Amino acid sequence: MTPVHQPTVCIIGGGAAGFFGAIACAEHYPDIKVIILEQNKTVLNKVKISGGGRCNVTHACFDPRELITFYPRGSKELLGPFNKFQPGDTMDWFEKRGVSLKIEEDNRVFPESDDSQTIIDCLIKAAKSLHIQIWNSTKITGIGRDDKNNHQWLLRTATGQPILADYILVATGSSPMVWEMLEGIHTIIDPVPSLFTFNIQHILLKDLQGISVPDAEIRVEGQKLETSGPLLITHWGLSGPAVLKMSAWGARLFHAMNYRFKIQVNWTGLEYHQAAGLLERHLHSYPKKQVSSTPLFNIPSRLWKRITEYTKLPEAITWQQLDPEQVRHLLKILVFCQLPVNGKSTFKDEFVTAGGIALEEVDFRTMESKKTPHLYLAGEVLDIDALTGGFNFQAAWTTGYLAGRTIAQSAAKRS
Repeated sequence: MTPVHQPTVCIIGGGAAGFFGAIACAEHYPDIKVIILEQNKTVLNKVKISGGGRCNVTHACFDPRELITFYPRGSKELLGPFNKFQPGDTMDWFEKRGVSLKIEEDNRVFPESDDSQTIIDCLIKAAKSLHIQIWNSTKITGIGRDDKNNHQWLLRTATGQPILADYILVATGSSPMVWEMLEGIHTIIDPVPSLFTFNIQHILLKDLQGISVPDAEIRVEGQKLETSGPLLITHWGLSGPAVLKMSAWGARLFHAMNYRFKIQVNWTGLEYHQAAGLLERHLHSYPKKQVSSTPLFNIPSRLWKRITEYTKLPEAITWQQLDPEQVRHLLKILVFCQLPVNGKSTFKDEFVTAGGIALEEVDFRTMESKKTPHLYLAGEVLDIDALTGGFNFQAAWTTGYLAGRTIAQSAAKRS
C-alpha cells in the first residue's frame, strides 16, 4: 500500500507575515506540515522592537479605501486584500487569543500590556498549538525545483541540508539575499530607504533638539511633494510625522537626489494670507508686548525666539515698533523657511525599504506568484511599504493570512 503523501509548506522568514501565514495555513488545513525557517536565533525580531518595544500591532482605520491611502507603494493592490482582512480582523484575531488591545489617541493600536513580548508569546503559542515546526538558525541559500520531482521545491541551506516542500511562502521582509535568489523568477524593484529623518545643519535649529511644532507643513523646492503634521527638531535636523510621511512618499525621488535638496517649512501650518491676518491682529491687540517673548501659531517659545533672532529683529522690539518690511520678513521665515537637507538618518530601529518583488507579478487574491505555481509571497519582500503607525504590520498580517489560507485550500484540493 502506497503511503499517503503529507503536503509540506516551508515558510521562509519567522516574522509577522511568516507567522500569520503559517498559523492561517495550519488552521484551515490541519493535515498540512508547516515549517517556519528563520535564519536568526530568535523569531519575530522586528515585532520585538516595534513601537519602542510596545509593538504597534495595527492602526484603527477600518475602511479599506481610507486604509490604502497610507501606502505609498502597494495601495491599489492592497484594496482587495484589505476587504478580506483589515485592522478590525487583526484586532479580533489577537483578542480571541487572549491579547487585550487598546487604541491610542492617534489611532495606533498596542497591546494593553505595552509590551511587544505579549504579541510574540501569542504568535508562538498559536503556532505550537497547531504543531507548526519552527527552525531557528536556518539560513536559506537557494530556492529551486527538485530535479527528481518538478512539482516540489528544493531549498538549500547554509549547512548543506536540503529541504523539500510542496509550497513555499517567502515572508523574509526586505532581504537583498532573498531577492537575489528570486531574480530568476521575479522582477526585483531596486530597494531604497523609506521612513527616514532629514539631516539639516542650520543655525535656526541649533541646540533646539526636542522641540516640536504641532502642525507644520513641508514642501520640497522644485517638486510637487508636500506634507503636513507635527514636526520635531532633533540634534541632527528634523523628524516627526510630517518628515516621515514625506520620506515615504518621496523615497525614490530623494534617493535619486542623493538626499541633497531644499525644503520649505511653514511653521504656522496656515496659508500666507491667514498667517498675515493673524499677525496683523496680534500687532494691534498687543502693541506694547515684545515680539520675541510672545510666540504665535503654537510655536514653542524657544523656537519662536530663535526665529525672531534669525529675522534680525532687536530683542526688545515691540509689536507696534515693527515696520512693514520687518513684518514681511518675519512672515517669510514663518511660512517659507528654506532649509537645506544634507543626508538622512534611520528612524529609530524601524528600517523600512521601498522596493522588492514587482507587484504586477503577484496575484493579490491569493498572494501566489503569477510566474510560478505554489510560490507565495507576503509582507515587505514585496514592493510594499507604508507610513509609520502600524500600517506595515497590517500589510504583513493581511498578506500572510491570505497566503496561508490559500495554500491550505490548494493542499486540501490536491490531497
